[in-house]
Amino acid sequence: MIAAPRFPSRVSIREVGPRDGLQNEDVILSTAQKVRLIERLADAGLVLIEAGAFVRPASVPQMADAAEVFAALSRRPGVVYSAIVPNVTGAKRAIAARVDAIQVFLSASESHNRSNVNMSIGQSLAQAADIAALSRAAGVQFEAVVSVAFGCPFEGDVPLERVMDLTARLFDLGAQQVTFGDTTGMGHPGLVHDLTQAFYARFPQERLRLHLHSARGAGLANVLMALHLGVDCFDASVGGIGGCPFAPGAPGNICTEDLVHMLHEMGISTGIDLPALLDVARMLEGMLGRTVPGQTIKAGLCKHLPPDGSPRLP
Repeated sequence: MIAAPRFPSRVSIREVGPRDGLQNEDVILSTAQKVRLIERLADAGLVLIEAGAFVRPASVPQMADAAEVFAALSRRPGVVYSAIVPNVTGAKRAIAARVDAIQVFLSASESHNRSNVNMSIGQSLAQAADIAALSRAAGVQFEAVVSVAFGCPFEGDVPLERVMDLTARLFDLGAQQVTFGDTTGMGHPGLVHDLTQAFYARFPQERLRLHLHSARGAGLANVLMALHLGVDCFDASVGGIGGCPFAPGAPGNICTEDLVHMLHEMGISTGIDLPALLDVARMLEGMLGRTVPGQTIKAGLCKHLPPDGSPRLP
Protein backbone atom coordinates (compact mmCIF):
# COMPACT_ATOMS: atom_id res chain seq x y z
CA MET A 1 0.00 0.00 0.00
CA ILE A 2 1.41 3.40 -1.00
CA ALA A 3 1.58 5.90 1.87
CA ALA A 4 -0.41 9.07 1.42
CA PRO A 5 1.80 12.07 0.62
CA ARG A 6 2.38 14.64 3.34
CA PHE A 7 1.79 18.19 2.18
CA PRO A 8 2.31 21.49 4.01
CA SER A 9 -0.77 22.48 6.02
CA ARG A 10 -0.49 26.08 4.83
CA VAL A 11 1.03 27.74 1.77
CA SER A 12 2.29 31.30 1.34
CA ILE A 13 1.37 32.93 -1.97
CA ARG A 14 2.97 36.10 -3.25
CA GLU A 15 0.72 37.86 -5.73
CA VAL A 16 2.73 39.12 -8.71
CA GLY A 17 -0.08 40.23 -11.02
CA PRO A 18 0.38 43.98 -10.44
CA ARG A 19 3.99 43.65 -11.64
CA ASP A 20 4.78 40.46 -13.55
CA GLY A 21 1.23 40.27 -14.82
CA LEU A 22 0.75 43.83 -16.03
CA GLN A 23 4.24 44.24 -17.49
CA ASN A 24 3.35 41.89 -20.33
CA GLU A 25 0.02 43.52 -21.21
CA ASP A 26 -0.48 45.77 -24.23
CA VAL A 27 -3.04 47.78 -22.25
CA ILE A 28 -1.33 50.07 -19.76
CA LEU A 29 -3.53 50.60 -16.72
CA SER A 30 -3.78 53.97 -15.05
CA THR A 31 -2.21 54.56 -11.66
CA ALA A 32 -5.67 54.60 -10.10
CA GLN A 33 -6.54 51.25 -11.70
CA LYS A 34 -3.33 49.66 -10.45
CA VAL A 35 -3.94 50.96 -6.94
CA ARG A 36 -7.49 49.62 -6.99
CA LEU A 37 -6.24 46.22 -8.17
CA ILE A 38 -3.62 46.02 -5.41
CA GLU A 39 -6.03 47.14 -2.71
CA ARG A 40 -8.68 44.63 -3.80
CA LEU A 41 -6.05 41.87 -3.72
CA ALA A 42 -5.18 42.85 -0.15
CA ASP A 43 -8.89 42.84 0.72
CA ALA A 44 -9.06 39.25 -0.59
CA GLY A 45 -6.41 38.16 1.90
CA LEU A 46 -3.17 38.42 -0.10
CA VAL A 47 -0.49 39.53 2.38
CA LEU A 48 2.46 39.45 -0.03
CA ILE A 49 1.92 41.65 -3.09
CA GLU A 50 4.51 42.51 -5.73
CA ALA A 51 3.16 45.98 -6.43
CA GLY A 52 5.58 47.26 -9.05
CA ALA A 53 9.02 47.42 -10.59
CA PHE A 54 11.56 50.22 -10.53
CA VAL A 55 13.02 49.73 -13.98
CA ARG A 56 13.69 51.97 -16.98
CA PRO A 57 10.31 53.33 -18.16
CA ALA A 58 11.50 53.15 -21.77
CA SER A 59 12.07 49.40 -21.37
CA VAL A 60 8.91 48.57 -19.40
CA PRO A 61 6.42 51.44 -19.84
CA GLN A 62 3.76 49.49 -17.93
CA MET A 63 5.79 50.12 -14.74
CA ALA A 64 6.65 53.77 -15.39
CA ASP A 65 4.41 55.01 -12.55
CA ALA A 66 5.65 52.64 -9.83
CA ALA A 67 6.49 55.50 -7.43
CA GLU A 68 3.05 57.03 -7.92
CA VAL A 69 1.38 53.66 -7.28
CA PHE A 70 3.20 53.21 -3.96
CA ALA A 71 2.43 56.79 -2.95
CA ALA A 72 -1.29 56.35 -3.60
CA LEU A 73 -1.74 52.99 -1.84
CA SER A 74 -3.87 52.76 1.28
CA ARG A 75 -1.64 50.21 2.93
CA ARG A 76 -3.28 47.43 4.88
CA PRO A 77 -1.47 46.51 8.13
CA GLY A 78 0.36 43.21 7.83
CA VAL A 79 0.63 43.31 4.05
CA VAL A 80 4.11 43.39 2.50
CA TYR A 81 4.15 45.55 -0.62
CA SER A 82 7.29 44.66 -2.57
CA ALA A 83 8.99 45.77 -5.77
CA ILE A 84 11.63 44.31 -8.02
CA VAL A 85 14.76 46.27 -8.96
CA PRO A 86 17.61 45.46 -11.37
CA ASN A 87 20.22 47.90 -10.10
CA VAL A 88 21.18 50.49 -7.49
CA THR A 89 19.27 53.26 -9.26
CA GLY A 90 16.08 51.24 -9.07
CA ALA A 91 16.74 50.35 -5.43
CA LYS A 92 17.14 54.00 -4.45
CA ARG A 93 13.86 54.84 -6.17
CA ALA A 94 12.15 51.92 -4.44
CA ILE A 95 13.41 52.93 -1.01
CA ALA A 96 12.28 56.52 -1.62
CA ALA A 97 8.83 55.14 -2.48
CA ARG A 98 8.75 53.32 0.90
CA VAL A 99 8.50 49.77 -0.38
CA ASP A 100 8.39 47.07 2.30
CA ALA A 101 10.67 44.65 0.46
CA ILE A 102 13.10 44.81 -2.44
CA GLN A 103 13.60 41.84 -4.76
CA VAL A 104 16.76 42.04 -6.79
CA PHE A 105 16.57 39.90 -9.91
CA LEU A 106 19.29 38.33 -12.00
CA SER A 107 19.47 35.39 -14.36
CA ALA A 108 21.13 32.00 -14.18
CA SER A 109 22.36 32.41 -17.78
CA GLU A 110 24.56 35.14 -19.21
CA SER A 111 22.45 35.48 -22.35
CA HIS A 112 19.20 36.08 -20.51
CA ASN A 113 20.82 38.41 -17.97
CA ARG A 114 22.17 40.59 -20.76
CA SER A 115 18.80 40.52 -22.55
CA ASN A 116 16.90 41.29 -19.37
CA VAL A 117 19.07 43.89 -17.61
CA ASN A 118 21.91 44.60 -20.06
CA MET A 119 24.57 43.38 -17.63
CA SER A 120 26.69 40.31 -17.07
CA ILE A 121 25.87 38.07 -14.11
CA GLY A 122 29.00 39.36 -12.39
CA GLN A 123 27.85 42.94 -12.82
CA SER A 124 24.41 42.04 -11.48
CA LEU A 125 25.98 40.43 -8.41
CA ALA A 126 28.01 43.58 -7.78
CA GLN A 127 24.80 45.62 -8.01
CA ALA A 128 23.08 43.15 -5.68
CA ALA A 129 25.77 43.69 -3.05
CA ASP A 130 25.19 47.45 -3.14
CA ILE A 131 21.42 46.96 -3.10
CA ALA A 132 21.73 44.70 -0.05
CA ALA A 133 23.68 47.40 1.78
CA LEU A 134 21.13 50.07 0.84
CA SER A 135 18.26 47.83 1.97
CA ARG A 136 19.87 47.12 5.34
CA ALA A 137 20.49 50.81 5.95
CA ALA A 138 16.87 51.62 5.11
CA GLY A 139 15.39 48.74 7.12
CA VAL A 140 13.86 47.21 3.99
CA GLN A 141 13.65 43.45 3.41
CA PHE A 142 16.15 42.23 0.83
CA GLU A 143 15.22 39.22 -1.29
CA ALA A 144 16.44 37.80 -4.58
CA VAL A 145 15.00 36.13 -7.66
CA VAL A 146 17.04 33.83 -9.91
CA SER A 147 15.41 33.96 -13.34
CA VAL A 148 15.58 31.13 -15.92
CA ALA A 149 16.60 28.72 -13.15
CA PHE A 150 14.71 25.94 -14.98
CA GLY A 151 16.09 26.64 -18.43
CA CYS A 152 17.06 29.54 -20.66
CA PRO A 153 15.33 30.36 -23.97
CA PHE A 154 18.71 31.32 -25.44
CA GLU A 155 21.08 28.73 -23.91
CA GLY A 156 18.79 25.80 -23.12
CA ASP A 157 19.52 23.74 -20.00
CA VAL A 158 21.05 25.59 -17.05
CA PRO A 159 23.42 23.53 -14.86
CA LEU A 160 22.08 22.90 -11.36
CA GLU A 161 25.47 23.76 -9.90
CA ARG A 162 25.35 27.22 -11.45
CA VAL A 163 21.93 27.91 -9.94
CA MET A 164 23.09 26.72 -6.51
CA ASP A 165 26.36 28.69 -6.64
CA LEU A 166 24.46 31.83 -7.60
CA THR A 167 21.99 31.19 -4.78
CA ALA A 168 24.88 30.82 -2.32
CA ARG A 169 26.26 34.20 -3.39
CA LEU A 170 22.87 35.81 -2.83
CA PHE A 171 22.47 34.30 0.63
CA ASP A 172 25.99 35.47 1.44
CA LEU A 173 24.89 38.99 0.52
CA GLY A 174 22.08 38.73 3.06
CA ALA A 175 19.08 37.72 0.96
CA GLN A 176 16.29 36.74 3.34
CA GLN A 177 14.76 34.49 0.70
CA VAL A 178 15.67 33.32 -2.80
CA THR A 179 13.09 32.57 -5.47
CA PHE A 180 13.72 30.27 -8.42
CA GLY A 181 11.97 31.54 -11.54
CA ASP A 182 10.74 29.31 -14.36
CA THR A 183 10.73 32.35 -16.60
CA THR A 184 9.60 30.69 -19.83
CA GLY A 185 7.79 27.63 -18.50
CA MET A 186 10.56 25.16 -19.35
CA GLY A 187 10.18 23.40 -16.01
CA HIS A 188 8.61 19.96 -15.54
CA PRO A 189 8.03 17.90 -12.38
CA GLY A 190 11.31 16.01 -12.74
CA LEU A 191 13.30 19.22 -12.97
CA VAL A 192 11.36 20.77 -10.09
CA HIS A 193 12.28 17.69 -8.06
CA ASP A 194 15.98 17.96 -8.92
CA LEU A 195 16.27 21.72 -8.32
CA THR A 196 14.32 21.59 -5.07
CA GLN A 197 16.27 18.64 -3.71
CA ALA A 198 19.55 20.33 -4.64
CA PHE A 199 18.44 23.50 -2.85
CA TYR A 200 17.49 21.75 0.39
CA ALA A 201 20.64 19.63 0.31
CA ARG A 202 22.83 22.73 0.14
CA PHE A 203 20.68 25.17 2.15
CA PRO A 204 18.77 23.02 4.65
CA GLN A 205 17.89 25.94 6.92
CA GLU A 206 16.51 28.17 4.16
CA ARG A 207 13.00 28.49 2.78
CA LEU A 208 12.62 28.22 -0.99
CA ARG A 209 10.08 30.16 -3.03
CA LEU A 210 9.14 29.08 -6.55
CA HIS A 211 7.93 31.32 -9.35
CA LEU A 212 6.50 28.81 -11.82
CA HIS A 213 4.87 29.38 -15.20
CA SER A 214 2.19 27.46 -17.07
CA ALA A 215 3.40 28.38 -20.55
CA ARG A 216 3.40 24.69 -21.53
CA GLY A 217 0.66 23.55 -19.18
CA ALA A 218 2.84 22.12 -16.41
CA GLY A 219 2.41 24.86 -13.83
CA LEU A 220 0.14 23.18 -11.27
CA ALA A 221 1.81 19.79 -11.84
CA ASN A 222 5.08 21.48 -10.90
CA VAL A 223 3.46 22.96 -7.80
CA LEU A 224 2.27 19.49 -6.79
CA MET A 225 5.79 18.08 -7.08
CA ALA A 226 7.15 20.97 -5.02
CA LEU A 227 4.48 20.40 -2.35
CA HIS A 228 5.58 16.76 -2.13
CA LEU A 229 9.06 18.02 -1.29
CA GLY A 230 7.88 20.48 1.35
CA VAL A 231 7.94 23.74 -0.58
CA ASP A 232 5.31 26.08 0.88
CA CYS A 233 6.03 29.41 -0.87
CA PHE A 234 4.87 30.20 -4.40
CA ASP A 235 4.33 33.18 -6.69
CA ALA A 236 1.16 33.48 -8.76
CA SER A 237 -0.62 36.09 -10.86
CA VAL A 238 -4.30 37.01 -10.64
CA GLY A 239 -6.10 35.84 -13.76
CA GLY A 240 -2.95 34.04 -14.92
CA ILE A 241 -1.76 37.13 -16.80
CA GLY A 242 1.83 38.05 -17.48
CA GLY A 243 5.28 36.83 -18.36
CA CYS A 244 8.70 38.22 -19.26
CA PRO A 245 8.87 40.68 -22.18
CA PHE A 246 12.60 39.97 -22.62
CA ALA A 247 12.39 36.21 -23.15
CA PRO A 248 10.79 34.43 -26.10
CA GLY A 249 7.87 32.19 -25.17
CA ALA A 250 7.46 33.61 -21.67
CA PRO A 251 3.69 34.04 -21.15
CA GLY A 252 1.88 31.88 -18.65
CA ASN A 253 2.17 32.79 -14.99
CA ILE A 254 0.40 30.37 -12.68
CA CYS A 255 -3.08 31.76 -12.09
CA THR A 256 -3.56 32.74 -8.43
CA GLU A 257 -7.19 31.71 -8.20
CA ASP A 258 -6.51 28.35 -9.91
CA LEU A 259 -3.65 27.68 -7.50
CA VAL A 260 -5.72 28.70 -4.49
CA HIS A 261 -8.63 26.54 -5.65
CA MET A 262 -6.38 23.49 -5.98
CA LEU A 263 -4.76 24.05 -2.60
CA HIS A 264 -8.09 24.57 -0.83
CA GLU A 265 -9.48 21.40 -2.41
CA MET A 266 -6.47 19.58 -0.99
CA GLY A 267 -7.23 20.95 2.47
CA ILE A 268 -4.20 23.28 2.39
CA SER A 269 -4.88 26.69 3.90
CA THR A 270 -3.81 29.95 2.25
CA GLY A 271 -5.71 32.59 4.21
CA ILE A 272 -7.14 33.85 0.91
CA ASP A 273 -10.85 34.46 0.33
CA LEU A 274 -11.29 32.65 -2.99
CA PRO A 275 -14.71 34.12 -3.97
CA ALA A 276 -13.32 37.61 -3.31
CA LEU A 277 -10.24 36.78 -5.39
CA LEU A 278 -12.45 35.66 -8.28
CA ASP A 279 -14.22 39.01 -8.07
CA VAL A 280 -10.82 40.70 -8.43
CA ALA A 281 -10.07 38.60 -11.51
CA ARG A 282 -13.41 39.65 -13.02
CA MET A 283 -12.59 43.29 -12.28
CA LEU A 284 -9.22 42.81 -13.98
CA GLU A 285 -10.95 41.47 -17.09
CA GLY A 286 -12.90 44.71 -17.25
CA MET A 287 -9.74 46.78 -16.86
CA LEU A 288 -7.92 44.87 -19.60
CA GLY A 289 -10.91 44.56 -21.89
CA ARG A 290 -10.41 40.83 -22.43
CA THR A 291 -10.87 37.48 -20.77
CA VAL A 292 -8.01 36.28 -18.57
CA PRO A 293 -6.39 32.83 -18.96
CA GLY A 294 -7.48 31.52 -15.54
CA GLN A 295 -9.79 28.50 -15.50
CA THR A 296 -11.60 28.77 -12.16
CA ILE A 297 -13.14 32.06 -13.21
CA LYS A 298 -14.77 30.14 -16.06
CA ALA A 299 -15.64 26.87 -14.29
CA GLY A 300 -16.67 28.33 -10.94
CA LEU A 301 -16.06 27.04 -7.43
CA CYS A 302 -16.74 23.56 -6.17
CA LYS A 303 -19.83 24.16 -4.03
CA HIS A 304 -18.45 22.42 -0.96
CA LEU A 305 -15.21 24.40 -0.92
CA PRO A 306 -14.53 26.57 2.17
CA PRO A 307 -13.67 30.09 0.94
CA ASP A 308 -10.50 30.51 3.04
CA GLY A 309 -8.96 27.06 2.60
CA SER A 310 -9.69 25.92 6.14
CA PRO A 311 -9.71 22.11 6.40
CA ARG A 312 -13.07 20.52 5.66
CA LEU A 313 -14.74 18.49 8.38
CA PRO A 314 -14.84 14.74 7.65
